[in-house]
Amino acid sequence: MKLKSTIDAIISKALHSANIQNPNLSVTKAAKKEFGDFQYNGAMGLAKKLQTNPREIATSITTHIDAEIIEKVEIAGAGFINIWLKNSWLSSELKKISQDECLGIEKAQTKENIIVDYSGPNMAKEMHVGHLRSTIIGDTLANLFEFLGHNVIRQNHIGDWGTQFGMLVAYLEELQSSGDFQENLKDLEEFYKLAKKRFDEDAAFADKAREYVVKIQSGDAHCLKLWKRFIDISLAHCEEVYQKLHIKLTRDDVKAESYYNDMLSQVVQKLDAMSMLSVSEGAKCVFLPFSDIPLIVQKSDGGYLYATTDLGALWYRNDTLKADKILYVVDARQNEHFKSVFWVAKEAKMVRDDVVLKHIAFGTMMNEQGKPFKTRDGGTLKLTDLIDEAIIRAKNTLKDKEDAQGIEHKAKTIGIGALKYADLSVNRESNYIFNWDRMLSFDGNTALYMQYAYARIQSIIRKYVGTFDGDIKIESESERALALALLDFEDVLYKSAHECMPNHITGYLYELATLFMRFYEQSPILKEGIDGETKISRLLLSKITADTIKQGLAILGIETLEQI
Repeated sequence: MKLKSTIDAIISKALHSANIQNPNLSVTKAAKKEFGDFQYNGAMGLAKKLQTNPREIATSITTHIDAEIIEKVEIAGAGFINIWLKNSWLSSELKKISQDECLGIEKAQTKENIIVDYSGPNMAKEMHVGHLRSTIIGDTLANLFEFLGHNVIRQNHIGDWGTQFGMLVAYLEELQSSGDFQENLKDLEEFYKLAKKRFDEDAAFADKAREYVVKIQSGDAHCLKLWKRFIDISLAHCEEVYQKLHIKLTRDDVKAESYYNDMLSQVVQKLDAMSMLSVSEGAKCVFLPFSDIPLIVQKSDGGYLYATTDLGALWYRNDTLKADKILYVVDARQNEHFKSVFWVAKEAKMVRDDVVLKHIAFGTMMNEQGKPFKTRDGGTLKLTDLIDEAIIRAKNTLKDKEDAQGIEHKAKTIGIGALKYADLSVNRESNYIFNWDRMLSFDGNTALYMQYAYARIQSIIRKYVGTFDGDIKIESESERALALALLDFEDVLYKSAHECMPNHITGYLYELATLFMRFYEQSPILKEGIDGETKISRLLLSKITADTIKQGLAILGIETLEQI
């Protein structure tokens, strides 16, 4: 349930009953338990506006608070209103959650078509560590919006169209004639280097490559066949990474640059018809009201740019996919590009005025020296190598804990979870320091800590013999704190969706797991002498906690383990 929204509605009704107009609805969770469960801190702002005493306003508000779910309200200090909820109400709400596979979370009232554009590898090279953040942040947001009931359309806007592909296809043709192209393409990085070496050293090959660029873009059947073969093999590399990371992107989600090729001339014609085009040094461009740098859509030689393709994609997503919201999960360095493209798309009526266009910017993954993550020799680290190392390190974490049976699956689950969680647990707009030891720790805000908490609860549940029929009783402070946290899950998910910030979910899960550990220490569950009703109540609290952790991790694309 939306716990904070429920309290907001109660306070809003009290303000209206007190005849207070246009109030500031500043309800927050109480910082300390002695201040209640929630606080309303708007009385002081209202007092200043109305030129009266804040305690008088607070008193007026509290006299009009009439809700069965509230145990008591108190006025503190200059006019803070402290609010305590009834234990009986918390118990009844938790009971409802325990009987609902969606944990009592209401789906969005208005179902939207939300396009999430993410990952976006270039087909000329294998996916590298720079693709990690876009891939996992984008997939998490897609999972989140799906869970909240929206129609999500995943889009993988891969780079498969450009001058380098003439070079690559010409080189592939040579390898194909030798019968050795499969082996060479196992390492795309090496393939690219060899093709570039041929291009730089052989003038005849370079001329052929340039000729092939024109032929590819003109629809030559032979060149397109070779190009498609190269793209298929390249995509297979991406799919291997997606499978390892449990990313839900498929071939059906791929909408490459080439997909919009036939639309590019129409984009230029549309802008011309809207009197938005200017010619600068032979290039067709749009001058922007907020920048001295125009958006170029066609070069002087007639070629098109990324901006033209992005405009074509927006037009397609508006007209064909009927998007209500389009999210681009791309690094922060592209901010000005998307600001310009979004403005032009709206001005040219390629996108409806009510369509939300949002650049989901993110920072850089850094090494411990605060520099962009690289290999030891300074090269770009392949993403598949990073994933493999995460699994190896996870296996080393487990090797002293059990025999070899099942360790491979556990190592993959823990290693992949650690890699993804470490990234998602920081504000996406920030750079972050990559640290193996921290991400694979059993302590702190890590995936392994969450997976361990879940496994511990499952161990408790397995030891209990009997049904879970019974009520939830909130008696101790640790039970109350855990109950409040469990009822906060829906608000956290909606806040995370609204701000497109997965770290709200990770922060919540860490707090929930920590509160459970405290509850477990202070409230014995299966200990001899615990009466049946109390045992069932605490088991239900534990089960809801486990279900919430599992669902939260699932949204992040992270699996749980029944035993660690």
